[in-house]
Amino acid sequence: MTSSRPAQSSGGSRTSSPGLAVAAVARRLGVAPATLRTWDRRYGLGPSGRTAGSHRRYTPDDVARLLVMRRLTLEGVAPVDAARAAVEAGDAELEVATRTAPALPTVRVEGDPESLEPEFAETFLGTVEAPTATSDDQDGDEPDAPGPPPGDEQPEEPRGRARLRALPGGATGGDAPVAAGPRAASSPAPTSGRVSALVDAALAYSRTACDNLLVLGPEGDPATWWTDLVEPAWLRLSERTVLAGPGEMPEVVLATSALRALRNYTEEFERAMVEAGGPPANHPSRMRKIVLVFAAPDEVVPLSAHALAAALAAQGSMARIVTGPASTHRSVELVTMVRPTAVVLATTQTKPDLDVVHAVNESYPDLPIFVGLRADAAATDLPFGPTVQRVRSFTGLLHEVLAVIKAR
Repeated sequence: MTSSRPAQSSGGSRTSSPGLAVAAVARRLGVAPATLRTWDRRYGLGPSGRTAGSHRRYTPDDVARLLVMRRLTLEGVAPVDAARAAVEAGDAELEVATRTAPALPTVRVEGDPESLEPEFAETFLGTVEAPTATSDDQDGDEPDAPGPPPGDEQPEEPRGRARLRALPGGATGGDAPVAAGPRAASSPAPTSGRVSALVDAALAYSRTACDNLLVLGPEGDPATWWTDLVEPAWLRLSERTVLAGPGEMPEVVLATSALRALRNYTEEFERAMVEAGGPPANHPSRMRKIVLVFAAPDEVVPLSAHALAAALAAQGSMARIVTGPASTHRSVELVTMVRPTAVVLATTQTKPDLDVVHAVNESYPDLPIFVGLRADAAATDLPFGPTVQRVRSFTGLLHEVLAVIKAR
């Protein structure tokens, strides 16, 4: 598709600037430079500015059109139609695209010198004004090399966004707007912006971007990490209908990165505890206060179970998650062998099978059992007794379990 762009207006808030190199724009949009070159070659969405040395640069209007292209393709519009709409977009639409663009992480790209910086800096798509000479000008001032022939681009994992079609599911399925304007790289992104960025990274199948957004240091709080970032992103992602290719599942990308972050956090936290003189994980003083976390039968262990275990570890408690088949008989055997302080059933099902809860309660009527149930439909099926408690929220579940542990 070849199309001429409307003449750029001299008005508007997108100021004139020397522009950005292709590498800088690729990092800001979270796509591969090869993708931008393809959009330029096929649809005419290339850099329109030039430096004194005749190097092509993306102007703020160019970046705004790319934002329109990116948004439409994610909403399921065919690339050729999305490109036509981006090329024909007027000043008002470009202003809206710039102002409402969600925050995305700067993607670390192998071979890119700026990707080797020790700290991961976030860049906001709404910030399209000219960079200073000490920042984006370092992206390389060489003319763009010719891209590979159409169809030869190989998607690279941290940046791939090819063959993705996503349809927002319902009124809450879209990304929340983020105000435009410069923001210091050292400033943390607003929670809503990070959630949008995480959803975007999962839809782009970018494991690297998800990993960077989900980093949980040893001083972090797994409970807040879950309730403010991961759970909202997971729920928003579940509202998206995606036409994915073989081996492509946005939920798996997010879940894998979340599990990796929790595992790394727990290892670092345990190491720091031992170095500070605390007991190791297998010490009897900690094993006496262990919590067993079950999933409902025939349900994959939900991410919330892993987050709960990490949150308990952050409070000096122990939790072990039961994975794999666990019949009622096997569940009672595990409780007999481990002798936990409490048992938790974590489930995302509206009406889960509660046979494990009944079996454990019958065998150990004095053992506290907490069942995470948001919906009321299954609450009436719980065993009636003082030691079986239904909890509606993650935070409530954590607090109830900690209260039992501290009382023993």
